Amino acid sequence: MILEVIPAEFFGTNCWIFAPSVGSECFIVDPGMAIPNLVPQISAILERHKLKPIAQLLTHGHLDHTFSVAPLDASYGVPAYIHPQDRPFLADPSGLLTPDGMIDGILKQMGISEFVEPSQVNELIDGATFEIAGFRIRAMHAPGHTPGSTVFLVNDEYLISGDVLFAGSIGRTDLLKGSDGAMRKTLKKVILPLDDSLKVLPGHGKETTIGQERKSNQYLQAEYLRGV
Repeated sequence: MILEVIPAEFFGTNCWIFAPSVGSECFIVDPGMAIPNLVPQISAILERHKLKPIAQLLTHGHLDHTFSVAPLDASYGVPAYIHPQDRPFLADPSGLLTPDGMIDGILKQMGISEFVEPSQVNELIDGATFEIAGFRIRAMHAPGHTPGSTVFLVNDEYLISGDVLFAGSIGRTDLLKGSDGAMRKTLKKVILPLDDSLKVLPGHGKETTIGQERKSNQYLQAEYLRGV
């Protein structure tokens, strides 16, 4: 199996690439922000392993996770998979951006004011199960960071956690359309029941496991979750 990660130039967003073997099909997770986009870095890995991308899995609609979705589709014709509540932000990311915030400033410097959806978007509902490039994937709706935040179980071995769960922390809930109450419910109902052996691939930072986070992450402890 091939598992590569590209930390994006802006915000260090992890773009994960999964493939069963050299010369196979693959899927890409959260192609983020870079100048001009993340496609050159992704292309280098695809060429190195002779991979064919057939899907983009998007954990949520924040621009630091979706900036390169349309450019990647334009280069390779790769459909995107996203929860319907976050789909509108592919074409209009401003709905999740803090006005005059850091990303706004970056976009102005880059001269970018308009976005478009990729040519094909597949909406994912909670519990959807499907196969991509030989991997068994289950999508689980995990709101709180954004309304449509989604985590993905891959072969019951990996959890692609986006900005829901990090090593030692969780995603912010004080941004536009974030919800502390929804995040606490997600952590209790979606994350805590998962198997300790799952390897967690977060949207930012280093890999971890569910077992490690269950022991040491303060946001998975009863004191934080008591209000749920």
